[in-house]
Amino acid sequence: MLEKYVKKILSSKVYDVAVETPLQVAGNLSRRLGCPVTLKREDLQPIFSFKIRGAYNKIAQLSPDQQARGVIAASAGNHAQGVALAARHLGIKATIVMGRNTPSIKVNAVRDLGARIVLHGDSFDDAAALAAELTEKEGYVFVHPFDDMDVIAGQGTVGMEIMNQHSGNPDVVFVPVGGGGLVAGISAYVKYLSPRTRIVGVEAEGSACLAAAMAAGRRVRLPFESLDLFADGVSVAQVGRETFKVAKVCVDEVVTVTTDEICAAIKDLYDDTRSIAEPAGALAVAGMKKYADARSLVDKKLVVVVSGANVNFDRLRHISERAELGEQREVILGVTIPEVRGSFRRFCNALGKRSVSEFNYRYASDTEAHVYVGMEIAAPADRAALLDTLCEAGYGVEDMTDNEAAKLHVRHMVGGRRLGGKSELLYRFEFPERPGALLQFLSVLGTEWNITMFHYRNHGAAWGRVLVGFEANTGDRRTLAAYLKRVGYRYWEETENPAYQLFLR
Repeated sequence: MLEKYVKKILSSKVYDVAVETPLQVAGNLSRRLGCPVTLKREDLQPIFSFKIRGAYNKIAQLSPDQQARGVIAASAGNHAQGVALAARHLGIKATIVMGRNTPSIKVNAVRDLGARIVLHGDSFDDAAALAAELTEKEGYVFVHPFDDMDVIAGQGTVGMEIMNQHSGNPDVVFVPVGGGGLVAGISAYVKYLSPRTRIVGVEAEGSACLAAAMAAGRRVRLPFESLDLFADGVSVAQVGRETFKVAKVCVDEVVTVTTDEICAAIKDLYDDTRSIAEPAGALAVAGMKKYADARSLVDKKLVVVVSGANVNFDRLRHISERAELGEQREVILGVTIPEVRGSFRRFCNALGKRSVSEFNYRYASDTEAHVYVGMEIAAPADRAALLDTLCEAGYGVEDMTDNEAAKLHVRHMVGGRRLGGKSELLYRFEFPERPGALLQFLSVLGTEWNITMFHYRNHGAAWGRVLVGFEANTGDRRTLAAYLKRVGYRYWEETENPAYQLFLR
């Protein structure tokens, strides 16, 4: 199998449009990890992503009759741009189906490359279903984003370049994983030439379909309700059939990382390159840091693939907020203090000389108040020491460093009015970023439910994060859930969330 892929990689046609990207030394990361780290800069491709390689190799292999029929793809991101550029270069028609909530920057980028765009649905599955329908109806050739041998071979040229450019064989190569096309192509080539080189796939925690498949020994489909959408470039529910066939032979290990760890990796890449990677593009860097720390690696030659830089500018605010948490240099705490004179000063004395990154105060009653505080820490161990210090001083402390509702919403809402005697249930939603999304939500709810609180933040992504309170009690939970299911948006109940209990009730 590996020999077959190596031959296809060596004969691929990607360099008609793709460039051989540099293997760049990462000085800051190398010093921190105690290992020489080099970055494979696929963010420097003409479309700022490796996806041009596989898309072009697939389309260039089509027969003249197939090319005359035109190609179609379902994608809201880098694959769409790869297909559009490849089709333009070869002079053939391309149709791209995208969700209606696709950010305009991505729609415009694909349109500028000459492709016809069809907006449909709110998810990849919706877009893929219509693309399949149009393929059947119009006779187009469907270009799969990852589960195709020619696409895999095109992506495998990244591995070929790594082996040609690196001085000696690398010890470990870290590759981001979505559907598996990139890790399959790279691992097939690298393992053929250097079986001792370890291939580590890196996935976002909420979309770890390869890790699930490896554990089960077969492909597993992750439920959409739990799918992580932050690193949208790798947000895939099921690894490909062909890609898994290669990965289970060639991939040594899979590491999963959190949103905060990805944000920290974006900052690391900026510090080393002055370039800004997209979340999926920095995924492998986050995995490399986690892998190296867990094993205390020393002097191992590490190569990490920076896969793309198509990030919306609006997302940088959210990314910068989370980077310090991902680096474990900040903790978020909810602290209860006495509502008496001098208690604020005593609390600050308990914090000592630590730097405060955020501070919100909330009056709770005549006897107590709640403080939402962000603190800079020198090392992860300092987090536990700070908690012990505050508890020993007699404060009630809730560690909210890993609390999504606290970090996305509550930190911006401290000080809101309390409900008094009314009952309230709280839910966190992901709304598609498209016109009419809020109206659809309210229309389905009708006049049955009174909204007591609403907080929305745009993060420059296809999905907005929304926190909604309803005037309802626990006995209404099942009936309300039936209404929310009809809306069709993903949601999580947050009524018992300590951040809500401390600062918004």
